[in-house]
Amino acid sequence: MCKAAGICLKVPRMKFGACVWPFRWVPPYEHNVRRIAKLGFKGVELIAWDRRVLDEYYTPKRTKDLGELLESLGLELTEFVSTPRGMASLRKEDKDAAVEHFRKLVEVASWFGTKVVNTVSPWPFETRPPDIKERPLMQVFSCDIRYDQDMDAVWESYVNLMRKFADVVEDAGLRYAIEPHPFRLVSNVDGMLRLVDQVGSKAIGMNWDPSHLFPSGETPAVGILRLKDLVFHTHISDNDAMTNCHWRPGTGKIDWESVLRALKAVGYNHVLSLELEDAPGASHGSVPEAVSPEFDTENLKAMGYLGEIARNIGINIDT
Repeated sequence: MCKAAGICLKVPRMKFGACVWPFRWVPPYEHNVRRIAKLGFKGVELIAWDRRVLDEYYTPKRTKDLGELLESLGLELTEFVSTPRGMASLRKEDKDAAVEHFRKLVEVASWFGTKVVNTVSPWPFETRPPDIKERPLMQVFSCDIRYDQDMDAVWESYVNLMRKFADVVEDAGLRYAIEPHPFRLVSNVDGMLRLVDQVGSKAIGMNWDPSHLFPSGETPAVGILRLKDLVFHTHISDNDAMTNCHWRPGTGKIDWESVLRALKAVGYNHVLSLELEDAPGASHGSVPEAVSPEFDTENLKAMGYLGEIARNIGINIDT
């Protein structure tokens, strides 16, 4: 039962999942899927970093084999991720290519049987700002800006593109969890609510990621309460509110009891997907595979820490 304001009273069930890329940045992912299952996770996210990976790695046969592997390990594919290029472009050919990439993303997700796809919101300019993780070390945080670019036109173009994406996911019976990020067209809850209002599709919501929202000025729990049932999926990591570092929960500044109470209040009943990109031993672009047992320990500690909070406030975690 939910109150008139949209806050739910029913106790939700959640599960722990893991993003595959902090275990191994680039494919193949089969070995690391097994590793994730061995740690006790019940969900996993897979990713295609670009269109080439989407086409060449996620073939129908490999997707079938990966799906069977997930099923045999008792893992749910909670979300499938791939971000097309050109989503903020005003060029027709770039937007057309983005739509085709998104169609392929949805097609592969449908092969897997997952119900949620994810892309990160795009940069508003052709050139991106410096890595936000370097911001505390910089005297001047600067980036190249297209002063001749009409930002109203960029936003309108993006909204129209999101309407096309929404049509694709609606036709496939899926949901589209947009991931906000500092400095991008959708960087906070206000941007997400504005986009959803203008696109007008119930198939669009948010992949709630505090390591992106907290440094954008959001109070994590308040954002959840504002989004309500627009929280389609989560990425879970801790943060210092200055950068988009992805630490183990309990090692940063986020109030995790408040976060879990907010998720419970809005009736969220999907996955808490750990994305510990900056924990010791994690994989990243220059070191494609995390081989240190320390990273496994970080994930186990995270599940233990969050699991205890969840039990104390009456959230059921599937084990």
